[in-house]
Amino acid sequence: MAPIDPQSRILTLERELAWAYLKIQSLTEALRQQRVKLLGPRSETLSDLQLELLADEEPGTTLDEVDAEAQRAPLPNVPPRQRRPHPGRKRLAENLPRVEEVIPCAEQTCRECGATTAVIGYDESEQLDLQPARYFVRVVKREKRACRCCQTGTVTMPPLAPRIVEKGLASDRVVVDTVVAKYADHLPLYRQAAILEREAGLEIGRATLDGWVMRVGDSLGPVVSAMRRDLLRGPYLQADETIVAVQMHDKRGADHQAYLWQYGKPGGETVFDFCLGRGREGPQKFLGEWEGILQTDGYQAYDQIGGPKLVHVGCWAHARRKFVDAVKVNREDGAAIQMVLRMDGLFLVDRDAREKQMSVDERLSARQEHAVAWAEEIRQECARLAPTVLPKSALGKAITYTLNQWPKLRRCFDFGEVELSNNLAENSMRPIALGRKNWLHVGSPKARSKVRIQRGNMAPTCRRREDAPPSDDEHPSSSDTAGISARWVGRMRCS
Repeated sequence: MAPIDPQSRILTLERELAWAYLKIQSLTEALRQQRVKLLGPRSETLSDLQLELLADEEPGTTLDEVDAEAQRAPLPNVPPRQRRPHPGRKRLAENLPRVEEVIPCAEQTCRECGATTAVIGYDESEQLDLQPARYFVRVVKREKRACRCCQTGTVTMPPLAPRIVEKGLASDRVVVDTVVAKYADHLPLYRQAAILEREAGLEIGRATLDGWVMRVGDSLGPVVSAMRRDLLRGPYLQADETIVAVQMHDKRGADHQAYLWQYGKPGGETVFDFCLGRGREGPQKFLGEWEGILQTDGYQAYDQIGGPKLVHVGCWAHARRKFVDAVKVNREDGAAIQMVLRMDGLFLVDRDAREKQMSVDERLSARQEHAVAWAEEIRQECARLAPTVLPKSALGKAITYTLNQWPKLRRCFDFGEVELSNNLAENSMRPIALGRKNWLHVGSPKARSKVRIQRGNMAPTCRRREDAPPSDDEHPSSSDTAGISARWVGRMRCS
C-alpha cells in the first residue's frame, strides 16, 4: 500500500471540514427558520438559545410569552435604544365638519360686586364623534296626470330612475354600502345581515344580500373591461398573483386552489383576472400580444408571454428580501449583511429622486450615474460567493435567485419609468390575503367573475386613486362605459 502524502491528506481534511461547516450552517439556518415558523414572526428577534428554550423545552409556549421574551430588556453592556420624544396630540382633520357645543357657566354673576359677568372667550377642546347610521324608508311618488277635458285622454307618468337592482327593496346606496363592506372592509354577508337586524330590526337573508352583490358584479363588468383596455394601452405594467380557495361542489370535500392574477400600473388602475390554475395560460390570455414593459417576480409563468417586443424586468425587493432572510437565520453573516446594504443603496437613489421630484429622464440619469456601478458590484460579489456557499443554504438561495434573475434586474436601470420593486403590485394583494381570513373561499367557479371584478379590481383601484364618492347620476349602469370607467371607479367610496 502506497504511503499517503501528508500534504494531500491535509488538503482533503480541510475540504471535508469546510464542507462540514457549511452543512452545519445550513442545518442551523433551517432549524432556526422552522422554530420561527412555529413561534410566529415576533420570534425573529430572539437569539438561537431563546428559540431553543421556547420551541423545544416549552412546547406549550403561547404568543404572549413569545412577545414578552422578544420585549425583554437588553443585556447591561448593550446601550438602550434612544426613543424620540412624543410629538404630542395631532389636530383632527380640517375637512371634518365641526359641531360646536357651548357650555355656559353655572355662575354668571361676580362674586365680589354681584354684577353680571361678560363672556371674554372660550377654552376649546376637540374630540372625534359620530352619528350612528340611520335607516329610513324612501317613498317615491310619481305624478300621474290626465286631461279632464278629453274623454279618451291618456295617463302620463314620469319614468323611474335607473337602479342597480330593479324592483328591489333596497336603494342603490344600501346596495353599494353592502358591496363596500364586503370587499373593502372584508365583512361577510352573514355578519352584515346580523348588523342590519341589530341596528334596524330588518331581517334580510344572506341570499338576498348575495343577489345584490352579484348584480353589482354584472353591472361593473363593462367598467372593468374598459379598465383592462386602458391598462393595455399603457407602456408599463406590474403583475403578481395570489391563491384563492374555490368550492367546486364535486363531492371531493376539499376546496380547489385557484389564483387571482393582478395587473396594474403605479398610480393607476388595478385589474384582476381569476384563473383556476397557475399556468402560463392566464397571463398569456390577459396580455395577448401586448408589447410593453412587464415587471414581475421570478415566477416562470411570466416568461414567453405577450408580443415579441415585450420587455421583462425583475424586482429588486424580492432579491433583497432573500438576503434579509439569510441575515435573519445568521445575524453574523457578514456577506449577507453587505449585500443588503448594497441593495439599500440602490433604493436610496430612487428615494432621493422622489424627494427632489425628479422627472423620468432625471431619475434615469441618476440611476445611470450611481446605481449601475453598485448593481454591477452586487453581481460580481454574488458570482464570487456562489462557489463558497451551499446552494440549499439561505445565502445560497439568495445568490442563486439574484444571478438567475440578473438580466431582468439589470433592465430596471434602462427605463426611468420602471420602479425598482414590484411592491405596489404586492400591496394590492394584501386586502385579498386579509379578506381570506373572513370569507375563507369563493362559493363556486360561477362566482369567480364577480369576485374578480369587485374584490380584486374595484377596491385596490379606489384606494390608489383616493377620490370622492360617486354622484347619484354616475353609476356603472351608464351606457358610456369607456368614458366613466376612470371617473366612477376612482370616485367609488372604497377607502
